[in-house]
Amino acid sequence: MKSIVFLGDGMADEPFGPLDGRTPLDVANHPNMDYMASHGYFGLARTVPIGMPPGSDTANLSVFGYDPKIYYSGRSPLEAASIGIPLNGEDVTYRCNLVTLSEADRLEDAVMLDYSSGEITTAESSELIAFLKPHLEAAGRELYAGISYRHCLVLRNAGDGTELTPPHDISGKPIRDCLPRGVNGELLLSLIRRSYELLRDHPVNRARVERGLNPATACWFWGEGRKPALTSFRDEFGVERGAVISAVDLVQGIGVCAGLECIKIPTATGNYRTDFAAKGRAAIEAFRSGCEFIYIHVEAPDECGHHGETKEKIYSIEQIDEKIMGPVLEYLRSTGEPWSALVMPDHPTPLQKLTHTATPVPFALLRNDDVREGDRRFTETAAAETGLFVDPACQLMSHLLAPEPRDF
Repeated sequence: MKSIVFLGDGMADEPFGPLDGRTPLDVANHPNMDYMASHGYFGLARTVPIGMPPGSDTANLSVFGYDPKIYYSGRSPLEAASIGIPLNGEDVTYRCNLVTLSEADRLEDAVMLDYSSGEITTAESSELIAFLKPHLEAAGRELYAGISYRHCLVLRNAGDGTELTPPHDISGKPIRDCLPRGVNGELLLSLIRRSYELLRDHPVNRARVERGLNPATACWFWGEGRKPALTSFRDEFGVERGAVISAVDLVQGIGVCAGLECIKIPTATGNYRTDFAAKGRAAIEAFRSGCEFIYIHVEAPDECGHHGETKEKIYSIEQIDEKIMGPVLEYLRSTGEPWSALVMPDHPTPLQKLTHTATPVPFALLRNDDVREGDRRFTETAAAETGLFVDPACQLMSHLLAPEPRDF
């Protein structure tokens, strides 16, 4: 059987005043999502366990079928796995964002203007990380370049327990009360301070400013964690060959730790300008080459939510439906083989809040051997009205991959 997950990161939302109290899912045209909601299992799922932070790490682990309460060991080690960083159990890792801080005489007086430095390109950020390495690295301290603004710091044989704040949680806010504290807080603060001194006049940043783009003026560390220990997807679910398609290190890292292939798309950017159609084509080709399971992750709606980009978030949802879901579902129907599909967000990223929430999200799970009758739209409200609530969401994967239909 062929099975697929269509994951629209941050796709869910809340009623929004500028949309007359509707959500982007209410407004967007998404006939393929609606078809799955109408003819499959449709309801809400809790992807973020109560008491855990509403990150893409915990939420995507849930959708992959891994209970975060058991398997979660931090966000950054999953990203480190994608980059290919070797880790021991005693090592501690941190996500290193290249961010735009406002100019200030003292770091403590700066404001978080942009958690992604205007979604700086990988080529530009790699140059900046290479520049910073000799200044920030020391024995037992290593800095690695990732994709776009997302990078990784490793402390070898270190303690953990640092108090850290995700930069997207403080967009437009002063950073004074959000600087690192605790076990490695003094060290990380010194690295942020040093990067703030070094980056402001770098040629890459001067060129970005000249083009009207946000410069990368500092490193920001968060997402502390240790090496994860996921059981393989094969052992957990009996899938012999599966793949992940994502432009984001975090999701690729989950795939690596689960023993799945990572299919990288050169034209996939992680924002709404990404090559949506290329992801659909890559999934079809992977199925044709023998993959049984594919997890397509699209970051665009989440990035739009963080930036408050209403039209772009609606556009991203429509592109996922048209350019990815439409062709892949058409291909699956044409094979004459058994198949199943799941569409959902990992978490909401509400436009009015600019960050994640832990609210349960809509999902639709459709199997070709269990088509139901209905007429529903794939929206938050319609999902709640069905009365179907899956808690925890990690149960969804076993339903998706079951050889026979299973009721919830």
